[in-house]
Amino acid sequence: MLLNLHVKNLALIEEVDVDFEKGLIVLTGETGAGKSLILGSVNIALGNKASKDMIRKGTDYSLVELTFSVSENCAKQLKKYDIYMEEDNIVTVTRKISEGRSISKINGETVNIKTLKNVMSLLIDIHGQHDHQSLLYTKNHLDILDKFAKDSISELKEQIKEEYSKYTKLIKKLEEFNIDEGQKAREIEFAEYEVNEIESANLKPEEDVQVEEEFKKLSNSKEIVSALSEIYNALSYETAGGLGDIINKAVMDINSIKGMDEKISQFQTELYDIDNLCRELTSQIYDYNSGMDFNPEYVREVEERLDVINHLKLKYGNSIEEILRYKEEKEEYLEKLNNMTDEMESVKNQISELEGTLNNLCTKLSEQRKKAAKELEVLVKQALVDLNFIAVEFEIQITRKESIGENGFDNVEFMISTNPGESVKPLVKVASGGELSRIMLAIKSILATEDDIDTLIFDEIDTGISGQTAMKVAEKMAKISRNHQVICISHLSQIAAMADSHYLIKKTADENSTTTSIKKLTRQQSIEELLRINGGSGITEAGLIHATEMKDMADRTKSNLF
Repeated sequence: MLLNLHVKNLALIEEVDVDFEKGLIVLTGETGAGKSLILGSVNIALGNKASKDMIRKGTDYSLVELTFSVSENCAKQLKKYDIYMEEDNIVTVTRKISEGRSISKINGETVNIKTLKNVMSLLIDIHGQHDHQSLLYTKNHLDILDKFAKDSISELKEQIKEEYSKYTKLIKKLEEFNIDEGQKAREIEFAEYEVNEIESANLKPEEDVQVEEEFKKLSNSKEIVSALSEIYNALSYETAGGLGDIINKAVMDINSIKGMDEKISQFQTELYDIDNLCRELTSQIYDYNSGMDFNPEYVREVEERLDVINHLKLKYGNSIEEILRYKEEKEEYLEKLNNMTDEMESVKNQISELEGTLNNLCTKLSEQRKKAAKELEVLVKQALVDLNFIAVEFEIQITRKESIGENGFDNVEFMISTNPGESVKPLVKVASGGELSRIMLAIKSILATEDDIDTLIFDEIDTGISGQTAMKVAEKMAKISRNHQVICISHLSQIAAMADSHYLIKKTADENSTTTSIKKLTRQQSIEELLRINGGSGITEAGLIHATEMKDMADRTKSNLF
């Protein structure tokens, strides 16, 4: 049950904080006073799209906060969304809208929009001004029937959903086999060519790096040899004036004075190291230059090998590892193509088995739906009679689709006759806007007994009705409110008179701003509001007497409903 609504800085609302009680709660007010804005704030808390334009002028943010008291059963359902109760099973839902973003919280914990919507669907059900239009779409008729029959079909629907998922995957797999023999032969030939091309190259891991380095060396061999020869000559011990010759003379000179000072021995050791380093370096340079192969045939072989590797890289991958991985994938694809006939037959057999399973499950589901439909027909017809439909007939037509889907193979369509002697026809072809509104109310009143949602909100469910019909609608809503909290936005005095709690939504303006407020009315204030709704231009004794009689009659009606 909704205990409190707190709205701040939302469009015309500066701040509203209102407590709600059990029973039938009716909100009334002049056209344009902001009744839809109150409902809009609830929709924002439900996770509907919120625009920054809704932020009240001169403020930085808008805030909507709903506080609920929930049943033990609802508390258990909320746990699957990691929502745990505060004291006395209280749930507080908050949504704050600021420039560029919104933040949603449940019991102080930030949640995403998906979680917010899932949680709110367990707490509140809103019927907006145009929601009855959904009855014009037959796909919604199936949803209504399934919601009514939920306990008897929930397991079957889950099984069908699981089996249908397997079925669609197999169908997709079968489509992958859907190539003719000519195309299959071409695919095999091309795949074999690619595999053979890679295999014939006899690639080795990281060979590309090694070959590239070798080619680079050979391509620049003349420059390398020439430069190293110059270096060798500069370091040579055999060339007068070479570094080696100079170091050799220095060694002889140090040897001649090595015993004259201890420090000279250190110099001698370091000079020996330099001499050894120079001799080793010159030897390595000599060996490297001697090993340089200027064989044109070898250079050509290296170049050709590099061309092969680069060609394969262009076709199959940026490295040898990628090329080899591509080869493995093609080999797997070849195996699949070569085994396609056997695998395709296996998939076809699995599909056939699943079709049989699905057909059996869908048949059972259809039988349960037909059974539930008979029950729902009786309940809806009675509810429609209660809502002032005279000699109404209501049927639920269930036919079979050509194909099976995740919801079975049933087409469901509501059929109705609102005039004596006329046969039932599709709802979409018969019902007017006002009739659709009452039909939806009838359905809502039935479904309300089947679910655990405590709070129902109706926005102008009374559209297109008046007189005795309006009284019947008021009685129906009062009856629903015995077991549910019902919040109704209405323009009809018959419904307002039936309220257990009556709230007035009012718009006030001054030079600087316009503000919407909400106020709970006393019984006397409620009677005066009934007078206004009835079109009274002012408070007169006669008008008050009439409005008081309406209120008294509504009270008597409520006391006799049970």
